[in-house]
Amino acid sequence: MSETNFNTKTVHFQTKEPSRNASKAKPIYQTSAFVFTDLDDMESFYEGEKEYLYSRYSNPNTDDLGKGIALLEDAEDGVATSSGMSAILAGILAVANQGDHIIASDDLYGGTYQLFAQELLNFGIDTSFVSFEKIENVKNAITEKTVLIYTESVTNPLLRVENLEQVINLAKEASIKTMIDNTFATPYLLQPTKIGADLVVHSATKYIGGHSDVTAGVLVGTQELIAIAKSKVITLGCNLSPFEAWLACRGLKTLSVRMERQSQNAQALADALSTHSGVARVYYPKFVSEKGNGAMVSIDLAENVNVETFFASLGWVKIAPTLAGVETTVSYPLRTSHRTIPEKLRSELGIGKQLVRISVGIEDEKDIIKAFTDAIEKA
Repeated sequence: MSETNFNTKTVHFQTKEPSRNASKAKPIYQTSAFVFTDLDDMESFYEGEKEYLYSRYSNPNTDDLGKGIALLEDAEDGVATSSGMSAILAGILAVANQGDHIIASDDLYGGTYQLFAQELLNFGIDTSFVSFEKIENVKNAITEKTVLIYTESVTNPLLRVENLEQVINLAKEASIKTMIDNTFATPYLLQPTKIGADLVVHSATKYIGGHSDVTAGVLVGTQELIAIAKSKVITLGCNLSPFEAWLACRGLKTLSVRMERQSQNAQALADALSTHSGVARVYYPKFVSEKGNGAMVSIDLAENVNVETFFASLGWVKIAPTLAGVETTVSYPLRTSHRTIPEKLRSELGIGKQLVRISVGIEDEKDIIKAFTDAIEKA
């Protein structure tokens, strides 16, 4: 598949069935284990002659998802996990051990911040959160124990576009690994491994699955690091179920067409709201990719706009604590995704009571714009 273009890869990333009765759609291997004819046949798994033994170790459907995203990200290998958070954890533990140090951007998704700031301490792994706005901040945070630099290609919820080349070059100079959360951009817009990222993570719950009906994660990167990450996934039980993997793979096939439409709609919404008197500021990425700038828009409502009335007036737009489905949804970071962030840091970042995060769907752009402008005017 390496000689084909991205849109073709998204449709044909799955391995072909070897059976003479091969199904056009990949079957769901909804099984906890695989069977063998005798003990020698079972031993052949441990000798590397057979691929599958037990679905916590691997399964054709979960392999399709991990390897499919690796193909689209131009990475050497990938592993599917039970969620985006478990994919992040597997990636961290593939690099960091007790006593090690991580540098992370301070404007991360709230769940990721909590993982780094609280849970990793139980593993003896320390994290410094710094502003990546200036690369000197990152450079000054490096210590002799630093093993990983972590950031998001497009940050959540303020949509800052990371200077990935700058971050990755700094890390390579210091012999430090990099891990990039590429969920908002997706491999359709950005492929961080092409510019040297060691690990790339996705909450496949979002744009990979694309239909708000699956919870999954994917980690891709070098063969060496993914091999370690796979062992962590197996041992810690972070594996993805075959059916969830199958759903995510089905969604992945339409990633290109969804992202194209959603990015166009998001650009139109951002442009429309940028001149609205009820909007103090619009956050929308610039120069993410020649294909577009993504499907997320965040706004600061003007001080005279009542936030509760705004949310209650959105009509067909759903209020949800997540993002990236084909339906337009809206969330309130202060009370959902970033409520665990320390208040002082939230204030410094600009995550306040008037901030609204919008996940733009595939509906008609005029209807999307009208839904938001009507709600602002009512509020």
